[in-house]
Amino acid sequence: MEPTPDVVRHFHPVLPSRQLRRQPVRVELAGHAYALFRDASGKAAALSDACPHRFAPLSKGTVTKEGQLQCPYHGWRFDAQGHGVNPSQPELRHCEAKSFQVVERHGYLWLAHASTPESALPELSGEDYVFGGTFSTLFQAPLHVALDNFSEDEHTPFVHTRLGWSGQHAGEVQFEAHNHEDHTEVHYRAPQRPAPIMRLLTVGKGDIFHNDWVTRFDPVRSVYTVSWRTPSGAPRPFTTQAHIFFVPETARTTRLHVFSFLRTSVPALRPFLPVAAKAALGLTWWEVRDDARFIPTVADTPYSHKGMRLDKYDKPLVHQRKLMERIYYAHPAHEPAGPALPHVRDATGS
Repeated sequence: MEPTPDVVRHFHPVLPSRQLRRQPVRVELAGHAYALFRDASGKAAALSDACPHRFAPLSKGTVTKEGQLQCPYHGWRFDAQGHGVNPSQPELRHCEAKSFQVVERHGYLWLAHASTPESALPELSGEDYVFGGTFSTLFQAPLHVALDNFSEDEHTPFVHTRLGWSGQHAGEVQFEAHNHEDHTEVHYRAPQRPAPIMRLLTVGKGDIFHNDWVTRFDPVRSVYTVSWRTPSGAPRPFTTQAHIFFVPETARTTRLHVFSFLRTSVPALRPFLPVAAKAALGLTWWEVRDDARFIPTVADTPYSHKGMRLDKYDKPLVHQRKLMERIYYAHPAHEPAGPALPHVRDATGS
């Protein structure tokens, strides 16, 4: 089997902080498994989910009162740095488990190699955006399929029912895409279809939907900024922003971790931002759920675009494959395209 790509040199969001309590939790990333736990001080830690003794899953173990992760099979215990003790043979040396870095931020646990600088952690919205919340959704499809789906809005009238335009306006879409050295940039303009929930964001009949986004690969993530203008061109007061992280768990599954924000250009509406931000979060959840329901239909789409009749809306897709190869997977230019994720395994490669 080919080795899996070493994508853990990038920080990935892997678990909401609230889901890691007294018991360890297993998470998967690019075909490897990790055991997350909290030490005696409550600080999150991560080890390869394989005891170095006989590879039993540490995530099935327990955390001792001293804050060590205890293997469920033979009781070996490990601290947050992976230093291990064998209670049956205390003098045994070299009992270490591989450890990883965990940073707790924005209500999430972010995983990376111990050597990855914390400055590499992706920045989320600042300025005058109000945080609306997060959610996580499992996509039953490989990373490249999930990313391609979120890299074009041409499917909007046929897969979605709220944001964006209806099928009758498909020919009226204004579109721009720009390929850059380390990211892609996309802009859509189209008539917003009627949807009752849009009234919560003061969107009215005949408004123009604006979707602007940037996709980067350190890790794979897109920032979608959605706003509306009246038929006369005046901006509506609310702008939503969704940061979506595409985290490959296995060769066949991708987990999307979404961070939702909202801002307003009208000072009088700022007291209502916390409530409106929850509405924006709900709207984003519905849109992502629509994609998650549809994505198994195209889960077997090949990694290569060869033979496909791509149109103008697919301009970012080909360039993004190159960026994903170079930046995310760090493949040399001469290597064949495509990650190898044969199955989920522990972070030792077993």
